[in-house]
Amino acid sequence: MAATRSNADPGLFGPDSVTWQAHGDPMMWIAGIRALYLQALHPRAVRGVTQNSDFRRDAWGRLMRTAGFVGTTTYGTTEDAERAGARVRKIHRLLGATDPDTGERYGVDEPALLMWVHCAEIGSYLHVLRRSGYPLTDAHADRYLAEHRHSARLVGLDPATVPADRTALAAYFARTRPELDAGPEAHEVDDFLRDPPVPAPLVPARALLWRRVAHLAYDSLPPYAHELYGRPAPPPDTVTRRLRLTGAALRGIPARLRWQLPPRHILGAMARLGPATRPGPHRLGR
Repeated sequence: MAATRSNADPGLFGPDSVTWQAHGDPMMWIAGIRALYLQALHPRAVRGVTQNSDFRRDAWGRLMRTAGFVGTTTYGTTEDAERAGARVRKIHRLLGATDPDTGERYGVDEPALLMWVHCAEIGSYLHVLRRSGYPLTDAHADRYLAEHRHSARLVGLDPATVPADRTALAAYFARTRPELDAGPEAHEVDDFLRDPPVPAPLVPARALLWRRVAHLAYDSLPPYAHELYGRPAPPPDTVTRRLRLTGAALRGIPARLRWQLPPRHILGAMARLGPATRPGPHRLGR
């Protein structure tokens, strides 16, 4: 068990959770982009984004807000996590989207839409981490999915309905597959992720870094997603090798240096709970 300060709140998951260890890994950024690609394949869900936000002009802000929510719910106090969830639920209650074919108006907080967004996100985190070499056993993976019934509750889902192991998650994706399609909004997200607008001084960085990251995230998608988007991926072995090489390179950067980047939730949690709660695979299995 991780030694924590007795008077400190460990938060929603706590230092002994798989979530606490895994979410400190730098491959989470690639996993997050994969989640966006996958989420965009649900026509009703992606309209909630394209019709209610200016993601084209505020890409970095959107990514940072998502990272902030994940960081807060993982490493913040219980009160911080509950407050972040309440904000998300309030925003979702106020937003709706319109089906352009039928004119139907619907809320973005429909349970089916929240479930898709949740499963695509958590499933992407788990997939990329494991495929890139992060040491998660099958038992760890099931624990991770079970833990995220907490995050599902925060966004408005009934935890009892949320897939809590790999078998249930695979069954969910199989059931939902017929509802997916790469409509105009999905291709808009695809075009954006491949070539996001950036200030002129950052154009070289976009070419050297962002496109490689976005391509790797896309390549790691399941075969049905490649089929829907209409762009092939390299052979699976090639993708796995690239994910492992990227994971090894990013994990080679000292954690203390990586954690200095915003939003710095990990450093805040270690300051609150003690240095022994430092996340990483060294604690898995204890």
